[in-house]
Amino acid sequence: MVVSDAKTAPWLLLVFSLPSRQAGPRVQVWRRLRRSGALPLRSAGYTLPGTPGNEEKFQWIAALVRKHKGQASVAQVQSFDDLPDKELKQLFIAARSRDYQALLLDLSKIVVLSHARRPAGRLARLLRRFQEIAAIDFYDNPLRTRAEALLVQADRPEETGLRRKGMASRYVRRQWVTRPRPGIDRVSSAWLVRRFIDPHARFVFADDPAACPEAVPFDMFVEQGFGHRGEDCTFETLAKEFGLRDRKVGRIAQIIHDADLEDEKFGRDEGTGLDVVLKGWAVEGVADEELLRRGMGLIEGLYHGL
Repeated sequence: MVVSDAKTAPWLLLVFSLPSRQAGPRVQVWRRLRRSGALPLRSAGYTLPGTPGNEEKFQWIAALVRKHKGQASVAQVQSFDDLPDKELKQLFIAARSRDYQALLLDLSKIVVLSHARRPAGRLARLLRRFQEIAAIDFYDNPLRTRAEALLVQADRPEETGLRRKGMASRYVRRQWVTRPRPGIDRVSSAWLVRRFIDPHARFVFADDPAACPEAVPFDMFVEQGFGHRGEDCTFETLAKEFGLRDRKVGRIAQIIHDADLEDEKFGRDEGTGLDVVLKGWAVEGVADEELLRRGMGLIEGLYHGL
């Protein structure tokens, strides 16, 4: 190999040694190396592509080695005389291929199950695994696209009874109307409509739905359309009317109910902060359309965070 003092050397090299009897530190270092995506060399040491982020990873690992009375060095390397750059890149690609193939196998077992039969939290863990692999996928492995597509398929909501009966077609590519200055129930209901019912939905604001006779009213003080029914807020009404069985939607329904009706029915307080933010934007004078857009973004984040 040729060691370079240039700041833009294409490769980094980490070499280290630990006292032979320290099994615990060896496991810690090995885990750090695995998470970093470092490639073990046939001769000695580990290598990573020469980026500032990767250099920081190696420096942290070297510090861990020294903490346990070992020795470590991080070098910037221009080339390896026994390992051409092209071959080295292929080794990184092959390593990530093995990671993606294991992930794809687990994802394929999930997508064939109904949402009700899927182990709790399993999809979220697979998503985290994908993110960890993607973070060390230095050369755009072609299997990444397949894994992304399978994750999207796995996260897609189940077809509802209404959709199977064709009833939901009445609400596709429609205009939806609600009152100005949307709060948490209207914002979350608009998000629910756009994400699960009508991806092409357009939203307008009016105090009287008669001003938009072709639009579908929601959360308005009228009998037609979708609004509060019994003890349910508008979000809950929409979820029930359209037979949405997505578990995360059910949890969001509880959060929105408690924030909107303030009856502590479900003991969920996550929506309180969201409601305060929306009210703050309204006081700030944010336009209705922008208020709705920002609020829907908050609910989308909540959905993925659950």
